[in-house]
Amino acid sequence: MTGSVIFLIVLALLVLLVIAKTAAVVPQQSAYVLETLCRYSKTISAGFHVLVAFIDRVAYRHTLMEQPIDVPEQVCITRDNVQVAIDGILYMQVLDPRQASYGVSNYMFAISQLAQTALRSEIGKIDLDRTFEERTSINGLLVAELDKASAAWGVKVLRYEIKKIMPSHETLEAMEKQMRAEREKRAVILTSEGQRDAQINEAEGQAQAILAVANATAEGLRNIAEALRQPGGEDAMRLRVAEQYVTQLGHLAKEGNTFVIPANLSDVAGMLTLATTLVKGTGGAPPATR
Repeated sequence: MTGSVIFLIVLALLVLLVIAKTAAVVPQQSAYVLETLCRYSKTISAGFHVLVAFIDRVAYRHTLMEQPIDVPEQVCITRDNVQVAIDGILYMQVLDPRQASYGVSNYMFAISQLAQTALRSEIGKIDLDRTFEERTSINGLLVAELDKASAAWGVKVLRYEIKKIMPSHETLEAMEKQMRAEREKRAVILTSEGQRDAQINEAEGQAQAILAVANATAEGLRNIAEALRQPGGEDAMRLRVAEQYVTQLGHLAKEGNTFVIPANLSDVAGMLTLATTLVKGTGGAPPATR
């Protein structure tokens, strides 16, 4: 290989190097930060750009798309001194490539660390029982806190989501015992309330039954009194009482070996007169006219 051929090869390589240094193609949704002689020059957006070879250089490359950042799991202490392991994920976007390049050395690492610090602070303000129900509120507070701090870095925090909240094994066992005790307590309360309601219903039923019997008895007495006022009512009552008297004596004779006969058994007329007087006094019927 002659010296001229070597020279041409070297020259071609130099030309390719110059072209590579003087041309920059920026992809869509990206931004490049240019430096001229190691000082910030400008920010170029998507497209083809011509640079000054060996003077201009692309110092930083940023994507303008929304980026997820995984926040590592960490142990936080609640207000009631319970340890819980919490991890999350946040979404951020570069708004100012220049500030993202020179405002902080590594904005993704800085935001991740700030998210962990802010999360520990918020969890320390609430009790364990509220960490689950206040998850949405905690997410909103963290976004506001992170967005305020990252504004100087040219980065905007869009969302933060807590992925899981995991108490320690001992805490989980205590929570399970508490839940079991609470369920048993509710079961006992429901059983006692059922028994109380049953007793109340039974008492009300007995009271209604007694009232119904009393009303029926009163109605029967009123009907008897009304019947006694009618012609022939007193004679019918006397006949009915006599029949009941004889029937009951017959029952007494059948039930036992010993039977005591009333001394005034032959005085049926006197017994009927006494019964008539009692019924009249109870029913309020006027005395019969003779």
